[in-house]
Amino acid sequence: MPERGSFSGGPARAGGRAPHRWPVWRLPRLLLGTVLLVEAAAAALLAIDLLTRPSPTAAELGAGAVLCVLGIAYNELAVGVERERRRLGGASHIDLSSVWTFAAALVLPGADAAVVAAVILLHLWARAWRQWVPLHRQLFSVATVVLACIAAAALVESAGEPPRPLWLLLAAIVVFMAVNSGLIAAVVAVSTPRAGPTTLFGPTDENVLELGMLCLGALAAIVLALNPALLLLMLLPLYAVLRAALIRPLEAAASTDGKTGLLNAATWVAEAERVLAGTDGAERAGGVLILDLDHFKAVNDTHGHAVGDRVLTAVADALRRVVRAPDLVGRMGGEEFVVLPKRAACGTRSVELDSVELEVVAERIRVHVADLRLEVATSRGPLVIAGLTVSVGGAVAAAGGSDLAALLQTADTALYEAKRAGRNTVRIAVTSPAPPSAHSISVPAAGRGARVPEGARSED
Repeated sequence: MPERGSFSGGPARAGGRAPHRWPVWRLPRLLLGTVLLVEAAAAALLAIDLLTRPSPTAAELGAGAVLCVLGIAYNELAVGVERERRRLGGASHIDLSSVWTFAAALVLPGADAAVVAAVILLHLWARAWRQWVPLHRQLFSVATVVLACIAAAALVESAGEPPRPLWLLLAAIVVFMAVNSGLIAAVVAVSTPRAGPTTLFGPTDENVLELGMLCLGALAAIVLALNPALLLLMLLPLYAVLRAALIRPLEAAASTDGKTGLLNAATWVAEAERVLAGTDGAERAGGVLILDLDHFKAVNDTHGHAVGDRVLTAVADALRRVVRAPDLVGRMGGEEFVVLPKRAACGTRSVELDSVELEVVAERIRVHVADLRLEVATSRGPLVIAGLTVSVGGAVAAAGGSDLAALLQTADTALYEAKRAGRNTVRIAVTSPAPPSAHSISVPAAGRGARVPEGARSED
């Protein structure tokens, strides 16, 4: 189940909070109303189905018990990996226990399947997700799965007694996924206007994985009808799939900066060198920009490092909004960021045109940062951070080409000139042609210090 958790209110705190103090109550009215409507619909349909449907048969009780036990056993097997996925993956997450919840929707009446799903999901939350997922957000996720189970089970029941055709199983998969993902996407759309498909429905690979888990759920339902004991053979393969699903967040964590989500210094340098080497084919580097927040030390000294981190995150978000999606944006450390705009490789280019285009990008970034107004909650009440400025130094490759080390050195010198000119300004320079022999770049461990000329900048 993909979670594009844009209304979470942050990680859960140990011990939780009283329901009336949950962050969900501080949501905008439209968003809160949408969330409560989904949860109320799930509770109402579940209650109506339980009250109006005949008591479950012994076979249904047995099947439900088997799926609950297997789902909980799988959760216990996967606790360590699930915690690591939550820690690394943030809000975007696939719930691999949908194997058991969808199987329940195929073999049980809707209400009974919903109860099985709720038991498995709440157990998984209590054992593995509690530290990162607030209870109110988990309840919304449970509500979407409850509605998906009721809808899929109703479709299956409408076809009469088994055996059931393959097309019915495929249709049930579509209905289950459409209800679950559609409800989540609706809430994300309310909270994030103009959100793109990836924001609404999650990355393609995660949706493919979710679809695969639902197909395994259909197989689990078939095996349950033949010989329930054979379902034990699914636990280890599912655990292997879960371990494999950990690879992507591990790769992302290794390549991104933990505070801002931008590329870290080592990854940015590697990607930038690849672009400069021309391995992208259709794109080339349009120059390099180095940005340094002015007087950032004063923010940390006055308001604390927690507020400083919020400022860094806000600036990173501003950079994402200003630059194009293919451009390389990274954090080099401290309060310094770096941007490598990409340009089409075809057509005649000149140093002058590249300089003008790079300066336009730099000015847009400078103005956007100057317009930032960040409200931060503190123990003394809301704190508004405004008046941030950034100095920008840029470097354009010479007509004969320049390597990354030369571009960064030129941009850093231009940044120093921007600081000397009074800060909150942009300076663009042309880099000398690259020497015949290539050399590697030393990535600074803690920001700009490794590249600053001796005695050039002693303060931000």
